[in-house]
Amino acid sequence: MVRNLETGYQRSGGKFKREAAVAYITDETIALVEGVAAKAERIETRFADGALVWRKWGSAGLPLVLCHGGYGSWLHWIRNVLPLSERFTVYACDMPGLGESSTPAEPWTAEGLAAIVVSGIEAIVPRDQTINLAGFSFGGVIGGVVSAQLGDRLRSFTVVGSNGMGLVREPTALERVKPDASEEEEFATHRFNLNQLMIHDPAKIDNLALYLQKTNHARARMRSRRFSRSGALVEALPKIKGRLAGIWGERDATAYPHVDDRRRTLQEIQPGAPFTIIPGAGHWVQFEAAAQFNPVLAEYVAAAG
Repeated sequence: MVRNLETGYQRSGGKFKREAAVAYITDETIALVEGVAAKAERIETRFADGALVWRKWGSAGLPLVLCHGGYGSWLHWIRNVLPLSERFTVYACDMPGLGESSTPAEPWTAEGLAAIVVSGIEAIVPRDQTINLAGFSFGGVIGGVVSAQLGDRLRSFTVVGSNGMGLVREPTALERVKPDASEEEEFATHRFNLNQLMIHDPAKIDNLALYLQKTNHARARMRSRRFSRSGALVEALPKIKGRLAGIWGERDATAYPHVDDRRRTLQEIQPGAPFTIIPGAGHWVQFEAAAQFNPVLAEYVAAAG
């Protein structure tokens, strides 16, 4: 089956205009996602209000924990988990209140969400192994608090396009999917939001990106944006005992043209912390520029002392 959907907003001269761009959500796209999931071991760890859902790829090499972004799931790492599992044992969770994981009782705090993730790590990663963690966007904010709570067990923490650092964040105008939206209207909204926030090059908003956006959006219950607007990450970073690193897309919509401020902040806290800016990539850098991102993250993890 091929679903033919009229989608979109396309960038034109720095502004957006609606065009009859066509996206196809195909059986091949769905099979790709299901195939990556099928290669993983699915694990649940318990917390007071339910279960945190994890997926594990590989069984040899250093542990690498991946925390995804807001309104997302492990699918934010769809283009990374298999290449990284060639060198590391990769664990990717659905963060509390997102994806397949249960929603914790309110009030939600960075410390409380982090404690749920830490409890899960302690349950599934052998206790004689130190932890490498990478967190994208919201997952980097909570991941920083996770890293601090892990104490001496944390080997390295790589921040990927996260805010929560008390720095200038450019406003991003997004559209809501209307409750009565047709399928065509829904995908047009997803395409617009992806180009506004997540993916800089509109040509890279393919049917996989649209499928992941639709899937993640439908399952999101955690209101995560307020954590990215807080100072939770910058408050956690000085408490982290492992090696710090950063990876950003050059055209990250939440940071451009202030990406270098993120580098300075990390290196003021830990002088010499490696920091890579991937040219032309947007906020969802590990998806839009996976071929450049994967070896950089692998290098950072392998090199952590």
